[in-house]
Amino acid sequence: MDPLTHGLVGAAATQSIAGGKTYRAAAFTGFVSAMLADLDFFIHNPADPLLNIEIHRQFTHSLIFIPTGALIACGILWWVMRKHLSFRELYLYCLVSYGTAGLMDAATSYGTMLLWPFDTTRYAWNLISVVDPVFTAGLLVFAGISFFKKEKRIARLAWAWLFLYLAIGLVQRERATSSAHELAEQRGHTIERIDVKPTIGNLLLWRSTYEYDDRFYADGIQVGPFSAPLIYQGESADRVHPAEVFDPYMASVMYHDIMRFSRLSEEYLVFHPERPDVIGDARYSMLPTSLTPLWGIRVDTDEPEEHVDFLYFRDTAPEVRRRFLHMLLGR
Repeated sequence: MDPLTHGLVGAAATQSIAGGKTYRAAAFTGFVSAMLADLDFFIHNPADPLLNIEIHRQFTHSLIFIPTGALIACGILWWVMRKHLSFRELYLYCLVSYGTAGLMDAATSYGTMLLWPFDTTRYAWNLISVVDPVFTAGLLVFAGISFFKKEKRIARLAWAWLFLYLAIGLVQRERATSSAHELAEQRGHTIERIDVKPTIGNLLLWRSTYEYDDRFYADGIQVGPFSAPLIYQGESADRVHPAEVFDPYMASVMYHDIMRFSRLSEEYLVFHPERPDVIGDARYSMLPTSLTPLWGIRVDTDEPEEHVDFLYFRDTAPEVRRRFLHMLLGR
């Protein structure tokens, strides 16, 4: 989830429990503290390009790390807020707001290691995209009015908006999933596993990626609020099995990196259609019907003891935007 939305959720959380004299100080604390979990994004190692995507949304977002993360936030904010809040008040507000970060990220389509280090599963409830301007705008209105008027009931309206929007996301996700199963049945496929996610910035257009007979199928599903779902049939590609393709390199650094990326991608691996040296995550693409991955790793079998490169393939060409809008509007 984007930093602004994290901050607004954190502010709404502290505004809901703050007293009158500390109301705005609590809101500021909540806004800043809720964003601090994402500082893990800046952890990089130039020699190991996969470290960043492994670390992001890992330990700083874990439920067990919340008290420690809140203490760090408290230490950072103490020099600014000590004239407005006692240390006990500051820590309470940091604890409440920092605790929202991992849960909000788990609601998105990317996933969060909520139970790290006991479980490295990335929990992604796929209720909302990582960036959703409608969701953020509602939070901004309620949290902003609450900040200026110092009224808890308005902050609680922000929470009502949050739960309502995520509930709509749940309904839309289930509608899209049901349509994906119907499409697979029409094709004569038995789905072995499926991943259904909202596309960027909306709850109308969804991406279904499912596996059948060692092959992935990507489809777009537009689920309008008052109309039957529309299906946009997409591409299919063979699943990549690293242990089979790269068997001669099993003891190498390259193979270890491939397996790390496989775990991060939950084994949804495909080759880039235009880059045979690139393995990508089949669940993410610029278009819901495409299996050209949004990101992937470049594998160089001539340098098996070197770390793989991590690459992005963002294509924002007018034709891509036009096709996305076409599907979003159900045309």
